[in-house]
Order: sequence, then structure tokens, then C-alpha cells
Amino acid sequence: MVIEMNDEQLGTLEDLQGFLDGTVTMEFTVAEDERYAFIARTVKRFGYGRLNRADKAVVLRFLERVSGYSRQQISRLVKRGGERRALVKRYCGSRTSFARTYTSADVLLLAHTDALHGTLSGLATKKLMERAHGVFGDARYQRLATISVAHLYNLRQRPNYQRQRQVWTKTRPTGVPIGERRAPAPNNRPGYLRVDSVHQGDQDGMKGVYHINAVDCVTQYEGVATCERISEAFLIPVLEALLQSFPFVILGFHTDNGSEYINRDVAKLLNKLLIEEQTKSRSRHSNDNAQAESKNGAIVRKHLGYSHIPQRFATPVNEFCRDYLNPYINFHRPCLFAETITDAKGRQRKRYPYKLMMTPYEKLKSLPQAPTFLKPGITFAQLDALAGAMSDNAAAERMNDARSRVCNRQSQVDPAG
Repeated sequence: MVIEMNDEQLGTLEDLQGFLDGTVTMEFTVAEDERYAFIARTVKRFGYGRLNRADKAVVLRFLERVSGYSRQQISRLVKRGGERRALVKRYCGSRTSFARTYTSADVLLLAHTDALHGTLSGLATKKLMERAHGVFGDARYQRLATISVAHLYNLRQRPNYQRQRQVWTKTRPTGVPIGERRAPAPNNRPGYLRVDSVHQGDQDGMKGVYHINAVDCVTQYEGVATCERISEAFLIPVLEALLQSFPFVILGFHTDNGSEYINRDVAKLLNKLLIEEQTKSRSRHSNDNAQAESKNGAIVRKHLGYSHIPQRFATPVNEFCRDYLNPYINFHRPCLFAETITDAKGRQRKRYPYKLMMTPYEKLKSLPQAPTFLKPGITFAQLDALAGAMSDNAAAERMNDARSRVCNRQSQVDPAG
């Protein structure tokens, strides 16, 4: 039962206490548009600011009972009611709402981009979207091209992104202890390669294919090739074709201490190709070949996986690497490059600023006197034509389609694999 009340007869605190003691089963309310004035009038009538703690509690209980407000809200309003300014509402009927900068279409476009490129880091994905809009003129990326890296990760948490994009956690690669007898010294010159091998697993006692991963120290220009076995008959021809695929002159060849590269046949090949030096790992210096090791996981394992690939599929996998994977990672996949900062104490630290993120080919072009490093007969005009032949997304889609064809071919020939 709700009764409209008249409080003029409640002139003392005893009256208030009696009212509270005798109205347990009834609910008295003040009209909604009169509540603020009622609270202010009650506060001033009883001199709330001069009351002791027990008497203040009586006033608060009374106001809470007749106003319908919570105890916390009554406390705030009573405090404001004791001020000189009139007690009025400070808010409008509806709160301010802000329009979303990035639409559902932008979130779906981000999910599509991540699916094409394999969910790269936030920095790399931002660079891809900048290039899609600024370099390749894709108007769909107009808003995403200016997104911050932090908010990019927020969009990846949106429900519509999660419905479109499923991310699988990759298996952690096992670390390989490596050392080096002498580290390569490129001095900001391309052509000093770090090389490592990646084995594509065993199954039922049968060996899988082997991948050769060669990464340039300065530009991160990379070549991946696949051979059936690590032996002279299979490794040397594939390695020679891989080294000749680099557009710049090869000056150094660095590997760990594995016998697949530290042997006379490889040394003979390097001498034939006029490669000046061959270096190998030092003990207790595991970071010497870390650049190639990191690319094993970020490139080889990411695009070719961990599962067993029978040796008879070495040729189609090698063709995939040569024709699709290598052009994508060198002309369309951004990489971070370090800058060395020396503090006041002479200590050097490496930083990876966003402004230095670029593709390996862009890094090659940015080097001083870059044309002098190219092989005879190769020009930047030819390489620019390759780089601009398609967009980053088109190159990624082309590579993914080619990989699917290779995988389908393997599953049709060897369903158990």
C-alpha cells in the first residue's frame, strides 16, 4: 500500500523516530519530481550538519524510507543538500553515447586479413593494413590503416571476430643448442647468410623431407628449399639453386657445427659460387645462429607445419617454396628491424621501433649504395615489378591456395599421412 504523505507534522527527531517505529508495514513515497526538494528541505529543517552521529542516522533512515533511494544515494544527496547551491539533478534523461570508429565490417576485414597471413603480431598486421590502403589503394582498409596496435588486439576480442577466426596455439619448438667459431661481420652489407636445416619428422621409421632455411643477416631476405635427404646427391643441387635465387651477391655462409654443411662437398660448392667465407658455430654462444632458428618457427613451421611429409613429396614442396612461399615472405611480409641505442654509460641496447618495420625487399632498397650489392644482370626495376605485381593479401591468398593443393595431393596419394 502506498500513501502520499504530508511531513509538516514531523518537526522533531523524536517525531521521525516514532514515524519509523510505527510504519513498518506501510510504504510512504514522495512524488518523483519533488524528491530532491523534499531532501533539501528536510536537511535544512533538522540542521543535519550539526547533529550527532546517532541523530544523523535517524534522518538518513527517514529519507531512505520515504524517498525510495538507496542509502548510498541518500548520503550523497544529503551532503549536497547542505551546500548553498540548490539541490537539483545533474544528469539528463539519457547518457552520452559515442559512435564506434570501427564497424563490424572492419572487424570482419581484420579477421580476413589475419586468416590470409596467419595472424601475425599486432605491429605486422597494422603495417599490412597500412600497405593495403596506402600502397595498393584498397579503400576497405581506410579506417584500419590508422588503428593503434593496442586497439587492434581489442578488435580481435570482438564476438564477430571470434566467430570468423579460430586461432590454434602452436606447439613450442624444441630448442637446438648451437654455437659458432666465428660470427659473421656483415657491416650493414647484405650477402651474409645464416643457414639451418629443419627436418619434417619421422613416421613408422620413415624419414621425412628436409628444409634448408637461409636468412640474410642484414635484410632478413630469406630462401626456403626442400630436399629429400641430407646427402651430397640431394642437398648440393637444392642448396646451389637456393643460393643462386638471392638477388644480391652472397659473401658469407654461416651454419652450426652439423656435418650436413661442414664438409668438403659444401665447401667445394661455396668455392664454385665465389662465396668468400664460411663460418661455423662457437661453443657456449647459442645466439650466434638465433636469427635462422627464429625463422624456422616463424616461417618454416608456421607455413609447412610439424607433421610428417614423406620424402617422395620433396619436389612439389620445393616448388611451392620457390614459387610461392619465398616471394611472399620477401616482398609482402613485414619484419621488424633493430636500432642500437647507446646510453650515457656506453651500454648498447637494441630497440625495434615501428618505423623500422618493412619487408625484406624494402630493407634491401633502403641500404646505402643498394644497387652495388645486386648480382650482375639484376636491377631494382625488375625487382620492383615483382614486388608490385600483386597486393600483400593477393600474394598471401595465392600462397595459401598453392599450399592447400600440395597438402591435398599428399593426402590423396598417402591418406594415412
